[in-house]
Amino acid sequence: MILYRMYGIIEKASEVRTLRYTLMHKNIAVADIDIDEILGGISKIRGIISKEHLPVGVVPMQCQNETIDRFAFNQWWTGRSIPASRMGLSDMLDTLGIASSNLLLTKCLGLSLSDHYWIRPYESNMLWEDVNFFDNDFSEDIGDLLFGTNGKNSGFDLSSPDNTSDGNLKKRWKIIDGKRCLLKSGSNPYSQQTFNEVIASKIMERFGIDHVPYSVTWINDEPYSVCEDFVTKDTELISAWRVLQLRTKANHESEYLHYVNICRELGIDIVSSLDKMIVLDYIIANEDRHFNNFGLLRDANTIEWIGAAPIFDSGTSLWYDRLTSRIPINGVNCKPFKKTHGEQLKLVSSLEWFEASKLDGIEDEILEVFSDDKAAQYIDTERAKTIAAEVRNRIEVVESMAMSHTQSYDLSSTEGDVEEDVAESYGMKME
Repeated sequence: MILYRMYGIIEKASEVRTLRYTLMHKNIAVADIDIDEILGGISKIRGIISKEHLPVGVVPMQCQNETIDRFAFNQWWTGRSIPASRMGLSDMLDTLGIASSNLLLTKCLGLSLSDHYWIRPYESNMLWEDVNFFDNDFSEDIGDLLFGTNGKNSGFDLSSPDNTSDGNLKKRWKIIDGKRCLLKSGSNPYSQQTFNEVIASKIMERFGIDHVPYSVTWINDEPYSVCEDFVTKDTELISAWRVLQLRTKANHESEYLHYVNICRELGIDIVSSLDKMIVLDYIIANEDRHFNNFGLLRDANTIEWIGAAPIFDSGTSLWYDRLTSRIPINGVNCKPFKKTHGEQLKLVSSLEWFEASKLDGIEDEILEVFSDDKAAQYIDTERAKTIAAEVRNRIEVVESMAMSHTQSYDLSSTEGDVEEDVAESYGMKME
């Protein structure tokens, strides 16, 4: 409260205390807003300053006036907060004496390492250059609390990009050798997601697929995947979910065509990138490629579209939580377009790029990832060999398809599509 009184921006409307801010995109003022001090949501949109720089999807493409939906705006804003399902969040909030992660957003001015939006206290002269996390250091207190390594009882510095990180697994941002890096845990019983990211990286590297490279680090004998932030101070990630909010899906469009057609309307041919992503996800049996786990890159200065973002976040794969004896007996969930990987493979336009020989010996690389002395404590030899063998089986399936592949599937068919309510359930969060 001291910070807010310093700026003289506490207001009362009925019984609701509000804080007045200007939503900024770098140094461009976008909108004047009030934020509820109790709930952390946007209580009022006072005025739009730059419609062009509003968050993607808040105003549909076809909307020509300056009016925006406060609900849609709020969905975007609260979607920046740590999800309630995040590992370690409850303990962290208890320590801080804060009721909701939404209330952490103002503590870091809404700053993120995924885009360039932030909130400036009303009538403040703050500049993007002075506060952004791409150029400036940030506190590790939130990350320490989330990781259970905090040594403080009070005096926490809450200025951290961890306040705007998404996903359910334990994660934090750290500056390593001057680079902004994301560390993320796995889940019981195998913590396998951390190793899966490395394996997916190796597969994509062999094909020359644009991707985010991952490695594994160990903290207190627990594995964490590590990747450098692929967003820069001049680019930003726009999730597929946000892209889909640009317009309503037409009756003749499947979930797949809805995304492809909007990208085309933005001047981006996304089909080739989707082909590679779908094939990769089949090979690694990815269960969580939801609409916030892929997307587009945009120039943060010109707001011009660049193209598909590199593939990231592929850890929830390779039967990560299945008993070894149930690989691959149990069915594998699929996202984002179809419920099964077999059906989703039918969406692939071309397999001319797929040369199975590029994956010769990939089984040995998989075994090597799992055979590290520390990794072997989580993944035994039998499990590693079973996973490697099943990956080979899936490669052979795609190879067989590639030999006689023609695009004959009706892309407009909605049969087997992921239901809209399922998509909405993860639509506000990004893993």
